[in-house]
Amino acid sequence: MSHPLPSGAEPAVCPAVQPQRPIRPLPDVLISQIAAGEVIDRPASALRELLDNAIDSGATAITVRLEQGGLASVQVEDDGCGIPAEELPLALQRHATSKISNLDELQHAAHLGFRGEALAAMAAVAEVEILSRRAGAAGAMIQARAGRAGPVQAAAAQTGTRVTVRQLFFDLPARRKFLKSPATEYAWCVEVFKRTALSHPTVALRLWHDGQLRLHFDRDTSELGLQRVAAVLGEAFGAQALPLQTRAGPLSIRGLVGQPTAARGRSDVQHIVVNRRWVRDRTVAHGVRAAYADVLHGALQPQYALLLDLPAALVDVNVHPAKSEVRFRDAAAVHQAVRHAVEQALAQAAGRSRPAAGLAVPAAPVQARPQPSASLPLAFPADGGTRPHATPTPAAYMQWQPLAPLQAQDSAVSAPAVHSATAPDAEDFPLGFALAQLMGVYILAQNRQGLVIVDMHAAHERIVYEKLKAAQQPDGPPALQPLLLPVAFAASDAEIGAAEEYAAELRSLGLDIDRAGPASLVVRATPVQLAHADPVQLARGVLADLREQGSSLLLQQRRNALLASMACHGAVRANRQLTLAEMNALLRDMERTERADQCNHGRPTWRQISLAELDALFSRGR
Repeated sequence: MSHPLPSGAEPAVCPAVQPQRPIRPLPDVLISQIAAGEVIDRPASALRELLDNAIDSGATAITVRLEQGGLASVQVEDDGCGIPAEELPLALQRHATSKISNLDELQHAAHLGFRGEALAAMAAVAEVEILSRRAGAAGAMIQARAGRAGPVQAAAAQTGTRVTVRQLFFDLPARRKFLKSPATEYAWCVEVFKRTALSHPTVALRLWHDGQLRLHFDRDTSELGLQRVAAVLGEAFGAQALPLQTRAGPLSIRGLVGQPTAARGRSDVQHIVVNRRWVRDRTVAHGVRAAYADVLHGALQPQYALLLDLPAALVDVNVHPAKSEVRFRDAAAVHQAVRHAVEQALAQAAGRSRPAAGLAVPAAPVQARPQPSASLPLAFPADGGTRPHATPTPAAYMQWQPLAPLQAQDSAVSAPAVHSATAPDAEDFPLGFALAQLMGVYILAQNRQGLVIVDMHAAHERIVYEKLKAAQQPDGPPALQPLLLPVAFAASDAEIGAAEEYAAELRSLGLDIDRAGPASLVVRATPVQLAHADPVQLARGVLADLREQGSSLLLQQRRNALLASMACHGAVRANRQLTLAEMNALLRDMERTERADQCNHGRPTWRQISLAELDALFSRGR
């Protein structure tokens, strides 16, 4: 039923409607230009695609030449198999490739590139020149501009291929204005170059910029290729990083992980390589972060470079136009394997010597060798070792135990009388033997390398925490604490689905969650260790983690957080005076405890100062 307009009212003016056009195919050039927006957005994108093609050709040496950060030109030359002259025009056509021919080969793609879009996309928005020669054949060249390819011409060339991309977006000013300065674009290109160097250690790589050689990586033919990783990420990273190598079924993991004390505020040193492809992957990144949960302080980011290899059928690489993401068939298994591998590397770092901050001479590493020892129990008072705040005498601040003199030609430590140690003892005990307690906070010890300084509260906190965790890991599921009144809460469809799908796993974690209605769940029991936790928040968090990873780490993390708090309160306090026997017992416990290098908050528990560093401080030998 229509209603008349009020007196004096004007009818609304409809916006102009564009006349309906007939449906018709887009021109090929426009199609390529649209596709270029998905694949090529800056010189670094072009460089990545050209490097992928060079590696797919079987190259063992690649040279990159940039001008004006890649804005003027990007050139990649390789010594690979080359392209036959008659196939050069096809190389510039969309969806033309030699890398796959059917769906099965796509699902088992072993090449970095496979879509056949990159060269066509570049030719649509830039000037492209391809010079190539097959072994035993004559060289040939083809040029393209604005999507139009010229004829194939004979040209002198070495075996391999050289592709030059000039004036990216030269005829698309709306796209070119989004490019940054040459310095910024060059930085992006360097990042791509380094990622390729990480992913392919057996390929020699050179980077020239405006006629100057900027980066050069020789081939790394070592078994694991970790020398290349250290070379790419720099001397500072390589000096403190921990090597990692493990296998979980068909999955192989190797790489370098930074020690927690080297964590940074930025995540710029985090690299994941899957089947020789640098990617961003939440599954692997989350697994690494979970491994650092017990030892990382605050919002600091760990440093790492992990290289994963697994059968191509178990990973889908066709999920992103730029091939920067992958999807694992069994993400939960990959997550667990990565987490355990990194945890093991961090745990094995216990007992390695650390250079003292601010000293120029690095300390020689000491390998921890956990062995049975005459560890004496730490008999701390029930109050945690706290003492009234009084002004202590100097004797109360420091306790000394006379040591036998050091041998003139040997730096082996003669232990305190309480241990009657021999030279083998010094080798078996990397942290050495206690000398004194300083300011009621630190333990001073002497080992074969020099002086060891231990934060006694931080060290004991880690020891207590690991013992509490070990006690909370029985063979069966954790004990349940039935709620006096079951707690119901409104749940989303995703939460209800996860509760039903992972019901058995939830029970194994100590959670009893049932469906209470069409849009609600009810929590009937929680683990005994988390009896005081909010059951609704706990249930929501675990269900969200199950949906994300397929298995829950959140419950373990929350349980560990409570155990960490208990350990902090139970650890020896500052100003607690220890005997030499107690100090040495603490050192022995540290040597047997995983992750003893950091407290539960990620701070270091001990530092090594070598004799060379002490000599440098006092200018000895100069």
